[in-house]
Amino acid sequence: METDPRVIVLEADGYRTMLDEALRQCPREACGLVAGENTEDGAVIRRVYCLRNCDESAEHFSLDPAEQLAAVKDMRSRGLVPLGNWHSHQETPSRPSKEDIRLAYDSHAIYLILSLAEDEPFVRAFHIEEGRVRAEVLRIEKRDED
Repeated sequence: METDPRVIVLEADGYRTMLDEALRQCPREACGLVAGENTEDGAVIRRVYCLRNCDESAEHFSLDPAEQLAAVKDMRSRGLVPLGNWHSHQETPSRPSKEDIRLAYDSHAIYLILSLAEDEPFVRAFHIEEGRVRAEVLRIEKRDED
């Protein structure tokens, strides 16, 4: 496992998409995928996809396979690469649960967790590999206009 955290940039519009969906789905966990581009020291998330939580649960999520495939096709059509996934924790902190760690099968993925448990929403990014969790450096930034 890498030791240095990567720098993950989440565009502000993407953060807002995640937050709006998490609030809309409450008390269920909201979930989806993130896409963008890898950088020398991390990644830039350019697009957030909101997918159906097949479990319809407040404690865990499963992505809808058909929606997942459609999202990946859309990413590729836009020249983006799949970077990972995101989900919300409605009543617990922004850190991977034991189940999140157990189900983290892709050591290259970025795992974003948005918590609504405190007064202010809080999102963090993680790298999970072989049961070990490392917090990444997450920056939320406005998109540069070309």
